[in-house]
Amino acid sequence: MARNATKVVFDILSHYRVLNNTSPHATLRLATLTPCYYRAVKKILSFSFFPVSVMPFERFVQTGRIAKASAGPLKGRLVAIVDVIDQNRVLVDGPLTGVPRQEYRLNNLHLTKYRIKFPYTAPTRIVRKAWTESDLKAQWKVSPWSVKAQNIRKRSSLNDFDRFKLRYAKRQRNKLLTIAFNTLKKRTKADGTPRVLKKDRRERLRAEKAKGGKKAAAKK
Repeated sequence: MARNATKVVFDILSHYRVLNNTSPHATLRLATLTPCYYRAVKKILSFSFFPVSVMPFERFVQTGRIAKASAGPLKGRLVAIVDVIDQNRVLVDGPLTGVPRQEYRLNNLHLTKYRIKFPYTAPTRIVRKAWTESDLKAQWKVSPWSVKAQNIRKRSSLNDFDRFKLRYAKRQRNKLLTIAFNTLKKRTKADGTPRVLKKDRRERLRAEKAKGGKKAAAKK
């Protein structure tokens, strides 16, 4: 059984030109396989002695993948990949982001971790229904990507006085951080243990004297 499975694996890899050397001691470079073939080969080799590489990618150009446009009039909008035309173009649709169905270059798309499920080459009404049911709008709103974009838009809308207030607040914050850092640096030795300063000794002696005076007054 192991020999038959190994032969099937080598046939697949030879067909996709993954291996030039089909010796049993060769390392299988499965990262270049498509996801379906990668899972199949990994399952076949789970019982064998071949070292299997881990798939480094988690986001693929596939039906239902949500992407963000990075150029052109659609820049900043979310679209769903409906079909793959070729290795450079895909068919996208954004029924809830104001993007009509059209072809778009892959170089101008940023793939996100989100994916909605709908059939291959589904019409716009099916894409809209899947988009609504997945609650993608709420998930995207709290994502770091969206928060960063909101901060950029907020920064670009500041006027001169707002920028001055922001710069002044940063300056005051940096002063406080510098004071706190220098204080900790003085009170810490090179090995990380706390250092007792003369100021601390004087304050401790004063506290002890005051405490002793209170006790003497209480005895009287």
